[in-house]
Amino acid sequence: MRFRRSVLIGAAAAALAVGATTALAGPASAAPNTTPQKVCGSSYKTVNSTPVGTQGTVYLTYNASNGKNCVATIRTNPGVAREMGAYVYIPDTDAYAQDEGVYTSYAGPGYVYGKGHCVDWGGHIDNVYTYVTGSNCAALKEHRVTTVR
Repeated sequence: MRFRRSVLIGAAAAALAVGATTALAGPASAAPNTTPQKVCGSSYKTVNSTPVGTQGTVYLTYNASNGKNCVATIRTNPGVAREMGAYVYIPDTDAYAQDEGVYTSYAGPGYVYGKGHCVDWGGHIDNVYTYVTGSNCAALKEHRVTTVR
């Protein structure tokens, strides 16, 4: 009987620990230490980034094997859900992808085929918007803008 009670107590403690962990875990996008590779995929390498004020960073990534760019806006401090967005645009081909919504950690991914093309991309967190035009165009100079609306 003593052995049985200790097994039951151990099982109850384990169940409580799992329940507490599950209750404390948020949605998938709330994971701390999110990286562009976790959002876009491990084969995407970061090729550019720009801060969104002090609230986070927008990352432009590229997958050399399929020629696609991916963009993700990642908050510095995940937490309460806030309005966020990420977009990527290829002016030469008019290819466009965006993700906007209310998120706890990141917006994205947004994918477009961009091999050999200049890229416009950006994102926002709450009312801080940042965008980059003419990016990754070899010798051409890109243009960066951050606004508060």
